[in-house]
Amino acid sequence: MSDVSTTTLALLGLAAVAAGFVDAVVGGGGLIQLPALLLGLPGASPVQVLATNKLASICGTTASSLTYYRRVRPDPRTFLPMMLVAFAGSFCGALVASQVPRSAFEPIVLVALVVVGAYVLFKPSLGEATVLRHAGRRHLATALTVGFVIGFYDGALGPGTGSFLVFALVGLLGYSFLEASAKARLANWATNLGALALFVPQGAVLWHVGLVMGVCQLLGSYAGARVAVSRGARFVRVFFIVVVSAFVVRLGGGVLGVW
Repeated sequence: MSDVSTTTLALLGLAAVAAGFVDAVVGGGGLIQLPALLLGLPGASPVQVLATNKLASICGTTASSLTYYRRVRPDPRTFLPMMLVAFAGSFCGALVASQVPRSAFEPIVLVALVVVGAYVLFKPSLGEATVLRHAGRRHLATALTVGFVIGFYDGALGPGTGSFLVFALVGLLGYSFLEASAKARLANWATNLGALALFVPQGAVLWHVGLVMGVCQLLGSYAGARVAVSRGARFVRVFFIVVVSAFVVRLGGGVLGVW
């Protein structure tokens, strides 16, 4: 895969900028970036596409995670354990990545996004402020379960991971959209690292493509995180609904054979 044209690289870079921005605000950048890689690298194996996507993504989540951490200061008692189990879940998911066809995931992701989007849309007060639903061990146990399950999904395929993390932290734990986005970015960074811990030794990463897209992701993620932090939870909620709706249309069209 050393014959990628300059034009293809430029288009993949633009997709990575958009994916980084969206991912930093509400998650789900993989729903932009992964299809772009599949179109741009038709000769690459599914594992190479997934591995290269993870390399680009970890660059973006590094930038957004640092920005969120400095400005939001999320509680490390929740996000550090969540990152650890997310790493483990993603590593386990990456072990089965080559065995799971993309076609098997799209209907599941579509249904999940419809449910998530509808729930957020019809509960206007959801995520406006942090009102934790649980405390102590129950809170931690819920966070760890979320981290491992969504981490496993991210390692196996990944599109929509950030959005699912944000929704779980808002809907199950009671965080505001802004604080949920901060914790989701940190957990997503760990899931990217977990998958790469398996993919890199396998030699699956297309480094020249992944690094170019990684720089572009970093720029998009930095911009997205700053916009989210400055505009607050209400902006993140609206952006979340718009992005999830767009993903539902795109995935729905694919599943129904419209495009």
